[in-house]
Amino acid sequence: MTLDKVKNIVILGAGESGCGAALLAATKGFRVFVSDAGEIKPEYLKELQENHIDFEQKQHSTEKILGSDLIIKSPGIPEKAEIMQQIRHKGIPVISEIEFASHFTHAKIIGITGSNGKTTTTSLIYHILQTAGLNAGLGGNIGKSFARLLLEKTYDYIVLELSSFQLDDIADFKCHIAVLLNITPDHLDRYHYDIGEYARSKYKIGLNQTENDFFIYNADDKISMDFIGELKKNQAVRLPVTMKFKPETGVYTEENQIIVKTGKQVKTSIDMNILSLVGTHNRYNSMAASAAAKALNIKDEDIREALAGFKNIEHRLEFVARVHGKEFINDSKATNVNSVWYALESMVHPVVWIAGGIDKGNNYAELLDLVKEKVKAIVCLGLDNSKIIDFFSPYVDLIFETDNMQEAVEISYKVADPGDVVLLSPACASFDLFKNYEDRGNQFKEAVRNL
Repeated sequence: MTLDKVKNIVILGAGESGCGAALLAATKGFRVFVSDAGEIKPEYLKELQENHIDFEQKQHSTEKILGSDLIIKSPGIPEKAEIMQQIRHKGIPVISEIEFASHFTHAKIIGITGSNGKTTTTSLIYHILQTAGLNAGLGGNIGKSFARLLLEKTYDYIVLELSSFQLDDIADFKCHIAVLLNITPDHLDRYHYDIGEYARSKYKIGLNQTENDFFIYNADDKISMDFIGELKKNQAVRLPVTMKFKPETGVYTEENQIIVKTGKQVKTSIDMNILSLVGTHNRYNSMAASAAAKALNIKDEDIREALAGFKNIEHRLEFVARVHGKEFINDSKATNVNSVWYALESMVHPVVWIAGGIDKGNNYAELLDLVKEKVKAIVCLGLDNSKIIDFFSPYVDLIFETDNMQEAVEISYKVADPGDVVLLSPACASFDLFKNYEDRGNQFKEAVRNL
């Protein structure tokens, strides 16, 4: 799309994405109005006021919104919202913040999406670029918005974590390197409970790529491969990531080595023993990050150094403490079943599993084999724990109900024996009892420290 004839921009939502877009749009000379149906957080309110940007909160002024030339929609706003239905009916163009920001940079964009592992892989790729001394920014669905990054400095490379919600409203946005880690049922309430619609949203990360770009994907992921046809218009060099076969170009494993081949003459071997991240899922993440790094011609020694020295993100399989021989791990970011599968898969000791929250249509059958093999007790943490209890009670003898973190941790500590692992890996959203998954993880860590 072109922004040449756009004068008046309305931004729906005043969170990190909306506020970043507002600041960038104002800097570029557009007339900006920010509208948020909820209460704007103090830090964003202050920014809007200091930059003299017109805004409203706790309402949507329909007439003003429908009089705009362009809508920038924050990713958290669903299409079913009444104001969105009115906007669509009138035919006003709607784009995402990442689409808008992409019109104002010449940086090479490395975009990462997937149902699980996005934040870890995005952070790892950024760490590799930093280790190699490249001028790179980090943002998107992690940390700062894409738009805000562009206001800070001019980057040569920008690494973006991208959710399906951010990808829904793109038009010309293009990644030089696009990474699709996996697709598992998640957020289906936003996609009419249609996995195909959700998958097509994820595959938009490859939109507009040319033969000079790279598309990295998990060839071992069934749903990703079911919808690989979505790439039919994609012209990028395809780099599959697999542990099951040896592609001519791509990433695969051989004995205890990760082999990366981005071209016939380019081959890199990485010893798996150096990887700082553990578990099968993290091996896939490390393989995808290595492929992205080699596509950027980063030196092998820089890639190895970065993979060996990387520290995982907070709230993702984060070691908290060992109390009287009982290990506590914070995996609060695991808000769906697939994330929990990966967490349980990486456990080597008996597990006391803290789970629960707001169920997003979870199919717990996917976890059953791992739970029967590794979980000795389940501590439910939520306002409604019935689904977890009903499903697992025939298989797990010890199941407890709690509605606060302190009690959940105290029960887990009593049930666990020395050598066991207490794993907070909820499989659910956090909003019944907590502000967000970070608040849930922080309360877990605080409760563990109080033991």
